[in-house]
Amino acid sequence: MYEPVKRTLQIPYAGADSQEHVLGISVECGINSNAANDDYGNVHWHASCVDEEFEDVNMEANDDAHIGRHGNQRVVLELTLDVRPDNVSLRSLKHDGHDIDHRNYKTEISSTSYDQSKIPALSPPRSPGANSLQEQMRKEKRYYEAASPAREAVAPVLGKSKSRTGQALEGLRFISRTTEGRDPEELWREVETRFQRLADPSSCLLSRSDFAACIGMKESKEFAVELLDGLTRRRFGIDKVKWISKEDLAKYWAQISDRSFHARTQIFFDLCDKDSDGRIAEKEVKEVILLSASANKLSMMREQAEEYAALIMEELDRENKGYIELSQLEALFHEGFESNDSRSQTLNMHIGPSSSVHYYNWARPMCQLVEKFNFHFQSQWQRWWVLTLWLAIMFALFTWKFIQYKSHAAFQVMGYCVCTAKGAAETLKLNMALVLLPVCRNTITWFRSTFLGNVFPFDDSLNLHKLIAGAIVLGVIVHGGAHLACDFPRIANANPFLFYATLGQDFGYQQPSYGEIVSTSEVMTGIFMVFLMAIAYLLASRSSRRNILKLPWPMHRFTGFNAFWYSHHLFILVYALLIIHSIFLFLTHDWLQKTTWMYITVPIILYCGERTLRAIRATQFKVDVLNAAIYPGEVLALYMAKPFSFNYLSGMYIFLQCPNVSPFEWHPFTITSAPGDEFLSVHVRDCGDWTRDLIHMFSQASIKKGAAHTFIKRYPRLLIDGPYGAPAQDYKKYNVMLLVGLGIGATPFISILRDILNDWKIEEKERKNSDTFSASPSFNGSPLRITSPLFTGSPLFTGSPLLIGSPMLSNAPSPSSKKRSRNKKNVYFYWVTREQSSFEWFKEVMNEVAENDQKAIIEMHNHLTSVYEEGDARSALITMVQALHHAKSGMDIVSGTRVRTHFARPNWRKVFARLAARHPYETIGVFYCGPVRLTKELDSLSQKFTQKSKTKFIFHKENF
Repeated sequence: MYEPVKRTLQIPYAGADSQEHVLGISVECGINSNAANDDYGNVHWHASCVDEEFEDVNMEANDDAHIGRHGNQRVVLELTLDVRPDNVSLRSLKHDGHDIDHRNYKTEISSTSYDQSKIPALSPPRSPGANSLQEQMRKEKRYYEAASPAREAVAPVLGKSKSRTGQALEGLRFISRTTEGRDPEELWREVETRFQRLADPSSCLLSRSDFAACIGMKESKEFAVELLDGLTRRRFGIDKVKWISKEDLAKYWAQISDRSFHARTQIFFDLCDKDSDGRIAEKEVKEVILLSASANKLSMMREQAEEYAALIMEELDRENKGYIELSQLEALFHEGFESNDSRSQTLNMHIGPSSSVHYYNWARPMCQLVEKFNFHFQSQWQRWWVLTLWLAIMFALFTWKFIQYKSHAAFQVMGYCVCTAKGAAETLKLNMALVLLPVCRNTITWFRSTFLGNVFPFDDSLNLHKLIAGAIVLGVIVHGGAHLACDFPRIANANPFLFYATLGQDFGYQQPSYGEIVSTSEVMTGIFMVFLMAIAYLLASRSSRRNILKLPWPMHRFTGFNAFWYSHHLFILVYALLIIHSIFLFLTHDWLQKTTWMYITVPIILYCGERTLRAIRATQFKVDVLNAAIYPGEVLALYMAKPFSFNYLSGMYIFLQCPNVSPFEWHPFTITSAPGDEFLSVHVRDCGDWTRDLIHMFSQASIKKGAAHTFIKRYPRLLIDGPYGAPAQDYKKYNVMLLVGLGIGATPFISILRDILNDWKIEEKERKNSDTFSASPSFNGSPLRITSPLFTGSPLFTGSPLLIGSPMLSNAPSPSSKKRSRNKKNVYFYWVTREQSSFEWFKEVMNEVAENDQKAIIEMHNHLTSVYEEGDARSALITMVQALHHAKSGMDIVSGTRVRTHFARPNWRKVFARLAARHPYETIGVFYCGPVRLTKELDSLSQKFTQKSKTKFIFHKENF
């Protein structure tokens, strides 16, 4: 007969971050009960895993477990585990070298962070006379060291599984994750140091108002004070203490940092139990919801606190007692985290051993270096070959002119200075021509749709423009410096006989002084060019363009976008001076040898053609604003009539001008509507004087004009120019996409989601029409007519249909339908925003996608960074309410959409690891739009996971 024996083991292992972790394993298996109970055997546990850095880790430990022997035979179990950043799964179970079907055994596995200096979960007897927290910690540490003096690793802990309880502990964590993995004594020393700094010197007591800063919760002062009140109510039965001694602070800190599940739940219960009667009434729940909403800056949630409090009471107070108790609260937390555990098990089904992350393991560092270089070249070859070609041409031109002037008569007077100056001048001619090409947007947009889009890095056109500008600055310094510091002094001080023999004809046989040379038209035009280019270059710097550089009045007008925009038009004078400068040259008189015009003619014609086309389109694309909405966070949504023959792709952008605001300023905005929509939309956020004036003007127009006015008169007239290509338009090249938007950077991806949504609708309509046609041959198809939710409530669109498309009907699916069927896509959309009100911007689109995504093609994740991360006590109640409300109504209380909102920023490493595991041997397009601070991390992770997994990540960033 076999009876179940359950054992739990904690195995320490070093992760790639050099921090130790613990792998907790609980195995329930059958052991022969007839074996001698007095005999003790060793169970050998073995686990092979791959941590998040994809490095091999082997873990072994011994457990002196009372499992029995069968004669002289030891019972040995060998476990092989798959450990990933987000889950741990049991791969195989062996007994004496033989495989066992582990599905017959109940296994529970959990992974938590661990540090050797931390105290294990098992609590030893405490000394009742210990008043010092440090002394208590040292006693606890000595207790555990004495318990296992012969082991280097942590002694295994025997007890109940930590699978669910451990996760619940994570869910009620009161100390920030920044303290994770740190020595408890070190943390207390920091608190003690802050106490000494903040306490009153005379009484050595800490003020109630300084408690938050003392325990490291300065940013949540209100919550910390409520935490203090909860602790004092339980300890002394009093509320709102004004002063705290160091001894009391040590005891409070011990309770706060106690990681046991019951202790954490008790503190949370005390926060709610305002009258210390051991019960939580609905009113008290509402107060804590208001407190949590305030700490997490959720203004919209405060308005519905009463409704959410009633929801919690409905869930817990099933007997209508009017209150809930501690045991009910613990049960709720267990239930919530068990559901999370079930979701993890579902994930394990999708990410099993067959689809685990494949990785390379290099034996030698040299191989790693070669592989990294090979990968970098493969991913950046477009940039490298263009950069190499450009540098090679400049080097060839410089060398050609250098050698040419070395044999020139002027070399006898000026030496290598004239060779250097003329070589630099030749590179300047090239770069003054090339610098115009990256800003020819229409040409680039057309080229990127051809085969050249696979050869040239058109996404980097702006960076190339900046790089060439930098080369121009370097060329000007070398060319001008060689002339002013070397050539001109040598001409003025040269031997008269040598001067007349070599340079006399070029200067009319009169040797000039240094001042006379500088005052010539050749030199003066060059100096004016340098002066104008210096102004444009400085005002185009990031600190000036984005108003980071603060200048006093009235100099403040020389910073900002307007200063950058107008100063860049100085290039017209620069190129005029360049032509004059190239005509009057000292040493060149033949027209064919004055080659500047040969370099710049074609780029100037191309650029002038671009500006002419923009002017024509501005008069042609005078759009009527159909509707305008102003959302929280100062975001203006504009819905415009789509001009005739205006074709674009999702991800493209347009330039917008409002003559009523400024007749000269054009500003770029990403298109948020889909190509299949009958309207054109953009979202404008207040980020400068022009956008601020535009939002104010449209808000005033919406207030002053009534419904009786036509839409042509209701809103100001707008002009558009475009569309222009952007990196996001290449999304159709990939079957798997990761879309990352920060704040208003979600705009290009909203267009992509709408485009995919429209494809679904067209495909579904074609399928229905095909079925109808087969059943009724006389049926005539008509365009699909729907009412757009974007204009709900607007008198202009009441009952107005939108034409989505009218495909021809046939018995067979259309070619476009076949193409859509073949190219099934998986889209992972992550939207990270700081304010809860931001979710209002695209609520309709996200709800529509969630309702129509029957095939689970699009996976959407909203992340709100103003809320403390999941696992922090300041957001624990919000997480609870969110889960209950979403389960009941299918709506998220934070975003107001069907998409569940996560708290804090995403763990991008885990995101990439999960995608690599789900989609091996796939090429995933990573598209990012937002501030530059995240660009480097996403690009680095794309390269890293491409190198070390069988999934290829291609990173694209939007210039934001």
